[in-house]
Amino acid sequence: MTTAADTFAAFLDALAETLDLGGEARARRLHLSRFHLTRVVSAAGGEAPERMRRRLLLERAAHRLITSDHQVVDIAFEAGFGSHEAFTRAFAREYGTPPSRWRLHPTRTQIEGASGVHFHPPGSLRLPTSRKVTPMDLVTRMIEHHIWLTGEMIERASRLTDEQLDAPIEVPIGTIDDDMTVRSVLGRLVGQLAQWNAAVDQRSYDWAQERGKSPSALRRELAEEGPAFLSQVRTTVEEGRLDDTFVDVTCETPRVFTYGGMVAHVLTFAAVRRLVVLGALEKLGIADLDAGDPMEWVGAPA
Repeated sequence: MTTAADTFAAFLDALAETLDLGGEARARRLHLSRFHLTRVVSAAGGEAPERMRRRLLLERAAHRLITSDHQVVDIAFEAGFGSHEAFTRAFAREYGTPPSRWRLHPTRTQIEGASGVHFHPPGSLRLPTSRKVTPMDLVTRMIEHHIWLTGEMIERASRLTDEQLDAPIEVPIGTIDDDMTVRSVLGRLVGQLAQWNAAVDQRSYDWAQERGKSPSALRRELAEEGPAFLSQVRTTVEEGRLDDTFVDVTCETPRVFTYGGMVAHVLTFAAVRRLVVLGALEKLGIADLDAGDPMEWVGAPA
């Protein structure tokens, strides 16, 4: 038996793909009458389907105004308005100013709606979260991004020759690593995870083994050490133990650190090393990762 929640979920799936279709066409796709669809969606989401659709089209139009140089009239027609004037009135009603003026000084793009559903660039929907996201969730996502990006950089490095991998990187950063190359910095990025995994487990760590590894060897090591590091961070965060301490026996003289301090250390120095590698890759013509900015990655639906 199909529940109202099932119908609402199906409507949202269809809406994401058919935002430009009218209500009748969308109802037919769901094998429902327009009346029944309106009744169910309004009850489940607190917002009539056509009202939601028009709101999302305006949110998309606002995004287009910010991110494109399209004429306002073209954006109006794309949003389903028959005239520039009708679009201007509807836009000003929601955003407080005409689109041409708002474009010069944009503010928010989301319009308040009872359903909590919003347009998510470039062409999907952001649904209301089913749980509260905490600052600790953000920490975990940043670790996930770091491990993912390190893997992507290793993949790009596998396209390089040994000469390119071992070419000196001239960066005026005297407090990070000595004699930096793409190979050595990638080795430190992966080794940093392995080192702290060892430290938490109170195992010794051989720093010398980081150097001279091939991209394939680094990929294998990351596949083991990355998930292990992420797992211990998740467990520590979930148990609220970031202030707990451990003895780091990987230091020449064992030292005591907090788990939270360890995570902050890894994220801080890893960010610098990633930029060093990304800059070197860009000079070699591999620029698709850009600066590895986590903003969109972390902000994307998990």
